[in-house]
Amino acid sequence: MAENQTLSTNELTARLQKAENIRLRDGVVWKDKFERSHKIVDARELPDDTPVKLCGRITALRWLGKLMFGRIYDIQGEIQFSMSREEIGEEQYKFMKANVDMGDFIGITGVLYHTTAGELTVKVSGYEILSKALRPLPEKYHGLTDMETRYRQRYLDIISNPESRNALYGRFQMTQNLRDFMNRHGFLEIETPIMQNIASGAAAKPFVTHHNALNADFQLRISPELFLKMAIGAGFDRVYEVAKDFRNEGMDAMHLQEFTMIEWYAAYWDYKKNIQFTWDMVQELIMKARGTLQIEYQGTLLDFSKYEMVDYTAKMNELFGCNILDFDDVDVLRQKLVDEGMFPMSELEDLKSLATLVDYVYKRKIRVNIVQPTFLYNYPTYMVPLARHNSEDDRRLDMYQLLVAGGELCKGYSELVNPIHQAQAFEDQAKSIAGGEEEAFNPDNDFVRAMEHGFPPISGVGMGIDRLSMIVFNQPTARDVVLFPIMK
Repeated sequence: MAENQTLSTNELTARLQKAENIRLRDGVVWKDKFERSHKIVDARELPDDTPVKLCGRITALRWLGKLMFGRIYDIQGEIQFSMSREEIGEEQYKFMKANVDMGDFIGITGVLYHTTAGELTVKVSGYEILSKALRPLPEKYHGLTDMETRYRQRYLDIISNPESRNALYGRFQMTQNLRDFMNRHGFLEIETPIMQNIASGAAAKPFVTHHNALNADFQLRISPELFLKMAIGAGFDRVYEVAKDFRNEGMDAMHLQEFTMIEWYAAYWDYKKNIQFTWDMVQELIMKARGTLQIEYQGTLLDFSKYEMVDYTAKMNELFGCNILDFDDVDVLRQKLVDEGMFPMSELEDLKSLATLVDYVYKRKIRVNIVQPTFLYNYPTYMVPLARHNSEDDRRLDMYQLLVAGGELCKGYSELVNPIHQAQAFEDQAKSIAGGEEEAFNPDNDFVRAMEHGFPPISGVGMGIDRLSMIVFNQPTARDVVLFPIMK
C-alpha cells in the first residue's frame, strides 16, 4: 500500500510540474473551449484528405523518434492521430512529448488519411492542450477489474472498459428511443411528485424523509401510478413518466432501492390493447439497440420474435393441486402448502396475506423457470388492489406481466376505476398493514376521492428500464446499467 501511495504521489508531483510548464507557455492550463469541426464518430465516416479539428481524451501514446502515434477518445469512439517533428516543428513536438500524458484532453488540427496498416488516422498539423489530468488512467491492458472500484469510479470504468461504456451509452440511447416511441403514439410526458404524503401504487416499503419547512415527514414515491391516473381523470388521455422510484427493500442482481421505470396510462384502452402495445415497444427497442430480435443474455439465447401466453391462475392451480381462487383464509392455504411438503412452515409463517403467500410460491416455483418472453395473465383479485376485476368472474383481475429470463419486465392491467371497489381494496390493505404486512399497498383517500369524481376506462403499465437494459445489453446485474449506483 505504501509503495502504491508513493507512486501516486510521485505521479501527481510530475503532472503538477507539467501543468506548470503548460501554464508558463499558454497562460492557461484548463482551457475554456475548443471549436471542433466534427465529433469523432462523424469524422470516421469522412474520406481521406478531409481537414478536421477534433478533440478528446488521450488514451494511447507511442513515441517513435521523430514520429508519434496516439489515440483520442470520447463516449462514442476513438480515432488515431499521428504527429511528426517535421510537420509541427521541433519545439511543439518536444513540448508535447515532455508535457502531455495519457488522460489529458487535447484538440488536434489536421487531415484524415489511412496508414499502410489500414488505420484511419489524423495527420496533425497543430495541437492545443485543453486540460491536464493530474491522475493517470488505469493501465491499458488491465483496466478496472475490481467491482467496488468500477462502481465507485464509474468514469474510469467507462473510459477503460468498452463493455461498460457500450452498455451504459446504449441504455441511455434506449431511453431516448423509448420516449420517441411514446411520443409517436400520442402520449404526453408529464411529471409527478417524488416526495409524497403517502407512497402508494405498489407493494413496497417506502423511504421516509423530513421536510424542514413544513415540519412534516414525507415518503419517497414507490410508483407514480396514482398521480398518473389522476392526470387521466383530469383529461390527459395518454400520459407517461420516466420516473425514479425508491423502495426500501433488499438488493440483488435485479433489484435496486433507487431505480428507473417508465409508467404509461391510456384512457379507453384495456389490458389486451396494452399487451400488444408493450410487445411492439419492446421489439422496436431491441431492434434499434441490437439490430436483431435474437439476443444472448448471460449465455442463453432469447428470441423476441415471438412470445408465449400463460394463464397465471391455471398454472398456480396446477402447482397447488387446487383452485387458488377458492381461498380467502391465508392460514388454510399456508397449511395446505406445508401438508403437501412444498415448503416448511418456518419459511411461510411470516407471510401475512394471501397475496404475499401466493406471490412467494409463484416466484420460487414458476417465475424462475420462465426464460423466453412470456405474458402471464388472469390473476386472482387479491393480488393487486388497483387492477380492474374481470367482468365475467369477479375473483380474477384483468392484468398481465411480461417475463423474460426469470425476471419481470413489466406489469400492466385494466385499471380499477370503480371508487366503491377501490375504497374496499384499500380498506383490505389497511387491515394487512395492521396485521404486520410491511409491503402492503398504502391506502390513499385523496386518490379515492379523485376517482369518485369520475375516471374513464384506463389501462396502464409499469416497465423497469434498468431490468430491460440488463437483458438488452447482456449485463449480469442492474448496477451494471446504472451510471452511478448507490454505494455504502
